[in-house]
Amino acid sequence: MTDAPRFLPPREGTRLCFAHHAYDMKPIFDALHPGFDTIQVSNREDLRRVLPGVDVLVASGLWHNDLLDAAPRLKYLQSVSSGTNQYDLGAFRAKGILLASGAGVNMNAVSEHAIALMLAVSRRLAQARDNQHAKFWRPEQTDPLLREDEVAGKTMVILGTGRIGDRIARLARAFDMKVIGIRRDPSKGAGSADEVHGFADLGALAGRADVLVLSCPLTDDTRGLIGADLIAALKPGAILVNVARGPVVDEAALIAALEAGKIAGAGLDVTTVEPLPADSPLWSLPNVVLTPHAAGETRRYEANVLDILGRNLDRLWSGDDALVNRIV
Repeated sequence: MTDAPRFLPPREGTRLCFAHHAYDMKPIFDALHPGFDTIQVSNREDLRRVLPGVDVLVASGLWHNDLLDAAPRLKYLQSVSSGTNQYDLGAFRAKGILLASGAGVNMNAVSEHAIALMLAVSRRLAQARDNQHAKFWRPEQTDPLLREDEVAGKTMVILGTGRIGDRIARLARAFDMKVIGIRRDPSKGAGSADEVHGFADLGALAGRADVLVLSCPLTDDTRGLIGADLIAALKPGAILVNVARGPVVDEAALIAALEAGKIAGAGLDVTTVEPLPADSPLWSLPNVVLTPHAAGETRRYEANVLDILGRNLDRLWSGDDALVNRIV
């Protein structure tokens, strides 16, 4: 234990800033913790303006590492997002700024979204919605390949079996699917999957995948990991679901496979460039279901983030820097 002032000023002297373009966190926090000095901004220009007087920052997309030079008082940054690849961890360490992620806050939302994307592709819900708008009642299909599909008895391969991936595995097994987990350290166990393997086994396992779900972080090891060869190794009729990050997939290779019918479809919550450019073929491919990086969205998101923030603030004020989800 270290004296609290090493981490934060006293409670009454700590200034908290909430910075997000969409989430309205300040009124929720103020209602739970009245009397604190809090401010909220929704753009990077205002964030840079107020940062010199901020001790604790709650942010994600508005953060840019050049803001560190404008934050002489900053002691602790609570990331709204689970991913932390936007933060220069070395610079945070050098400046003595603590960083915690939002890991776990969207576990339910993202895992449910992954299953929803799988079902949307396999049950052809996008085509059904298009037919609805066109007022077209599709007749029964004589070609079995044009019919909706079932997932029971199929094999799901999950790349990344952290909290989100493990819950995806539990949900998939409830649909009577066989689940293979792939994780960086398979010695940590299979969790809710039926079996577990290391990243090096991904290529060999691709041929077993009826559904390949990506729920891994974006790192140097995972960037471009799902390339043309890996996509070609998937079962004919496989579905790819990406709730990780767009650059994990070679997007051009995926589009080529989708256009050629080498795989049945894709459910994508993320793309290489976001927002997705208007000229991307992904917009119009009939076997793609797109959502705008919304898998983590939930009506409880702000409250979930603020729960972690509140617990971490209490620890820091008591002199304990063992933060929930501490990264730095």
